[in-house]
Amino acid sequence: MIPGSGLRVLMTTDTVGGVWVYSSALARSLAHRGVDVVLVTLGPAPRHDRILALQNVPNLQFEITDFSLEWLDPEDGDFERTRRGLEAVARRLAPDLVHLNGYREALVHWGVPVLVVAHSCVRSWWLACRGEEPKEARWLTYVANVSAGLAAADRWAAPTAAFRNQVQALYAPPMSGTVVHNAVGEQIEPNEKERFILAAGRLWDEAKNVMALASAAAHVNWPVRLAGETGALQRFPHVEFMGELPRGELLDAMARASVFVAPALYEPFGLGVLEAALAGCALVLSDIPSFRELWTDAALFVDPHDPRALAAALGRVCADADLRGTLQQVARRRACRYPLSDMVDAYWGLYGNLLRTSAPTHRSKQTALEHCA
Repeated sequence: MIPGSGLRVLMTTDTVGGVWVYSSALARSLAHRGVDVVLVTLGPAPRHDRILALQNVPNLQFEITDFSLEWLDPEDGDFERTRRGLEAVARRLAPDLVHLNGYREALVHWGVPVLVVAHSCVRSWWLACRGEEPKEARWLTYVANVSAGLAAADRWAAPTAAFRNQVQALYAPPMSGTVVHNAVGEQIEPNEKERFILAAGRLWDEAKNVMALASAAAHVNWPVRLAGETGALQRFPHVEFMGELPRGELLDAMARASVFVAPALYEPFGLGVLEAALAGCALVLSDIPSFRELWTDAALFVDPHDPRALAAALGRVCADADLRGTLQQVARRRACRYPLSDMVDAYWGLYGNLLRTSAPTHRSKQTALEHCA
């Protein structure tokens, strides 16, 4: 690996949830390989602790903006300003390649190869959570932008085959997407396990299915603890809300939890599940295609629409120490199939392919990329 390849990658990210965890881990790893990475934030500014965690990484810099995230600006009210602003950033920073963790930014005139990574989309969320297509005009605008962004990208990727196939069915992009499993950047180790069940994420999101978990918790003997943003979510008598924890505290809670539950209606990948598995939790997951793809034979699966079945599965794992221990072991072994090195290598290959098939002025960067592998 030769530092200082001369390759510069501009990568967009939001600052909350799984996309931040994913993009910061990938950006750090690419920077360690000698790639100059510019992490451009969209939406709310990142918390100070998140900046501190990355600010001393060589070859990694931040460009913090107030440009809107597409799902928070579905009617395109801020996109013209965002487009102009991102084009100005590109002119100033002169990237060789753009890695977008969103869709409509592919409509910006970047002048270099563009990779779009599909982490989720409101249309597929709506179908999973509400059983129908979104009908409001603003969401139709959003859907049109997702379709146009996928069509404009030089390549696109998704974190599971299940979600890749859904995106292809919903938007019919002109080329097939590549599957690149997500990963986390930290070494996560189990701690002495305690008798509680943990769930985590943006709890206000319908997709997390907190209502079903709250209903099930009334019939489970162990404490059920929820970590994450609650928004205006009502409190429930049988669960303990831990609030939004700093990342270190969340990983510590996972290391101590005996069971991790994710009864999601919609989850294109689920980084929280991967983190919990690495932390040695027994997994109780909703029976949805992405979880089946990643965790078959390494978790108990339940119908997310059946709180009684969820309660029964949780009760079984809590009551049976042998089953719980087996699930903890198989979940951790399965999690080791999704290492950070594999994710970075996969994107390394995608970047090389993009540069190899791009205009001649960028092909010299492909040579540098190969030398750094």
